Amino acid sequence: MSSNITSKLETFFAERGCVAPEIAILQPADPFLETAGEDLRRRVFITENEVGDALCLRPEFTIPACLHHLASPEKLPRRYSYCGTVFRQHREGTVEFLQAGIEDFGRSDVVAADVDCLADAHAALAACGVDQTRTIFGDQAIFEAIVAALGLPQGWQTRLIRAFGDDQQLAAYVARLTDGPARNDSSIEHELLQLITNGDMDRVEQAVVAKMSEAGLPQQGGRTAVEIARRAIVKTRLANTRLDKAQAAALSDFLAINVTGIDADEALTKFERDHALDLGPAKSGLLERLELLKIRGLPLESFRYKASFGRRLDYYSGILFEIYVGESTQPVIGGGRYDRLMTLLGSATPIPAVGFSIWPERLENAGDVQ
Repeated sequence: MSSNITSKLETFFAERGCVAPEIAILQPADPFLETAGEDLRRRVFITENEVGDALCLRPEFTIPACLHHLASPEKLPRRYSYCGTVFRQHREGTVEFLQAGIEDFGRSDVVAADVDCLADAHAALAACGVDQTRTIFGDQAIFEAIVAALGLPQGWQTRLIRAFGDDQQLAAYVARLTDGPARNDSSIEHELLQLITNGDMDRVEQAVVAKMSEAGLPQQGGRTAVEIARRAIVKTRLANTRLDKAQAAALSDFLAINVTGIDADEALTKFERDHALDLGPAKSGLLERLELLKIRGLPLESFRYKASFGRRLDYYSGILFEIYVGESTQPVIGGGRYDRLMTLLGSATPIPAVGFSIWPERLENAGDVQ
């Protein structure tokens, strides 16, 4: 790996006023395992210290940067940069590779921070001599607005949101909501199932208590009759939830949107008009970001708004993007807004966060690097 790219990136980060903290190679494993999803869980290298605490070779820099910021006595808005080796298991190829990037924490003007993030991601590539790029982006907030507008039960909203970014899982859920059979739960007798469906809470609780008594199950210790009844109601409602034709068409039409950055406004406005929906601040926020990026001189004709583009991580909360060089099929940069991560890592108050990561070796292999 040439040091030319990394030295250019480090110079660029310094010019942007970033602080480069010391981030140890050995990291506590729990923050990654609890927040970064099952995919990462299978790929980290786990070990233990002398007292049995789980440690891992750092698989990425974002979570350590967050922990560093949370440990700071004054959590003022600050930009951090990094450039170093990370370790992940793959089915083939190397398990060590370089990662560089910027994380921007604590800025209350999230629109400006998002625009700076995207602009700096492109500027970092330009600093490495790259100018032929294409960008794919989506927006978690808009998808969450769509799901809320459909009026689905909270359980289904959570399932769909967590599947955002996984086209196959999302398609399976949509099919389940449109064509799937109603649940046939043989463990609940017909009368009780009808009560649950009708939401007759008092009679459901009475019936559950009676069934528990008949079976000789204790009323104390473990789940109470109320808890069992409420869980049964939730499961039944989720199992029998269906999208009507208008709702199904709205969700399918939204996920099919795939237009240039220039055409995103028109596509979303048409979607709202066709389905009598108002995407509100989520839409206006995205369009404001695109307008500011245009003013900054970024080529929105090479940006692609793919409405289904996301990542299956619970902490992402806004715009998401990947940048490709030339015809490469692997992104050289990935980034986005993840306002929920700091609280998942223990912050008592939300801390706005946005950033991007660069893979220098992919950048070098993509060619067109001076």
